[in-house]
Amino acid sequence: MEWVETTGRTVAAALDVALDTLGVDEDEVEYEVLEEPRGRLLGRREARIRARVRPISREKPGERRRPRRPRSGDGGRGAQGRSARGRRDGGGQAPRAGARAAGGDGPSRSSGRSRSRSRRAPSAGSNEETREEPVSEVPVEEQAQEAETFTRGLIDAFGAPATVATIIDEEGGVLVDVTGSDLGLLVGPRGATLQAIEELVRTVVQRRTEGRGARINVDVGGYRAKRREALARFAEELAEKVRETGREQALEPMPASDRKVVHDTIAELDGVTTVSEGEEPRRRVVVRPG
Repeated sequence: MEWVETTGRTVAAALDVALDTLGVDEDEVEYEVLEEPRGRLLGRREARIRARVRPISREKPGERRRPRRPRSGDGGRGAQGRSARGRRDGGGQAPRAGARAAGGDGPSRSSGRSRSRSRRAPSAGSNEETREEPVSEVPVEEQAQEAETFTRGLIDAFGAPATVATIIDEEGGVLVDVTGSDLGLLVGPRGATLQAIEELVRTVVQRRTEGRGARINVDVGGYRAKRREALARFAEELAEKVRETGREQALEPMPASDRKVVHDTIAELDGVTTVSEGEEPRRRVVVRPG
């Protein structure tokens, strides 16, 4: 997945734009801060980041990562910051998966919560060295099998006559595809039950992989494909209304994947533009003349 660059008044705002652009949730993205925002005294400058969907590792279970060597002069200390959405921990220069950084003056850096475990190794004297404990990677094929097995058991508990299969895409993502008849119970109002099932499946796989798992999506009876088509048509109709009236229109709150559909559809049209406003889970797309 290629990197995208976005800007915002704060790093958190720039990351929100990146999430909408990529159409993923926060725990599926990694990013690094290119420029911190700057206040009025030194001339206002927006925060600028680059982000991408977190790549999937295909290491075998027996392969282990080498511990990261501490940089000279690092001293094992990290910076701490806080964004509008809550506490965020600071780190080094490498991009972090599923993390937010705090805006503010100072050198560019990326921050976030480390997904790897660490332990203290005592050394001679009063100084101690922090070392990372290697974490084995779970192949995406095994993650797909785990997701399929759990989903099948969940569907059986519903008593729904359906079949479950998994598809691994070119970027290493996993689609759990549930097919059958009379599956409305598994979708729920506006896909609410389907969203809950997807979160459960992701949680099961992420617990095994300690947060390093593949991007997992669940679809039931082609609901997501149909919703994408419906959203695209609705976005086109709304864009026409905005062009005619010259007034902006706000859509209902929706997840990042749905917002991406709207953003991508509007981007192909002339005379209109889009922006996302609000905080999760009430974040929504606003269509504006432009």
